[in-house]
Amino acid sequence: MKLFRKWSRIIHRDLGFFLIGTSLIYAISGIALNHLNDWNPSYSVNQTNITTNVNLQKGKADKKDVIMFLGEIKLDDKYKSHYYPKPELIKVFLKGGSSVIVNTKTGNGTTEILKKRPLFYDVNFLHYNPSYWWMWFSDIYAGGLIIIALSSFFMVRGRKGAWGRGGIYIIFGFLIPILFLIFL
Repeated sequence: MKLFRKWSRIIHRDLGFFLIGTSLIYAISGIALNHLNDWNPSYSVNQTNITTNVNLQKGKADKKDVIMFLGEIKLDDKYKSHYYPKPELIKVFLKGGSSVIVNTKTGNGTTEILKKRPLFYDVNFLHYNPSYWWMWFSDIYAGGLIIIALSSFFMVRGRKGAWGRGGIYIIFGFLIPILFLIFL
């Protein structure tokens, strides 16, 4: 048992060091994604009111008119497509997910420019398992967490170990999620 405890500590320590980076990625993105109702963790959104004199009415405006309008607000190089959700509204889609909506009768509108948030965009991208290879790495990571959790049972002996004070923490670690499942 002494040799088993020794190897549990070695595996727990070394595997823990290896998993620190990925743990931080999942922890940071997990906190960000938990608060989707409060903010967009991947993009900052900047809205600006605009006015135009370019005739953008349905049936009278074409792609050239839309690009001319975008030139007024210095976004002509971002044009992707456009459509009319209502006869008096034009929505212009821009590269990068941004958009412009204009009331074709009044010429008043709003630009919505998206910018990737540094760090958060990237860690959120990884959190969603963006590729086949990342999925496999995530599975290996999850397996590493299981090994760390199981090896912790054998690291400390006596009243501070899994059969003492540590056991109380283990019970609470299981009990809290179970209570949430029962009461939510």
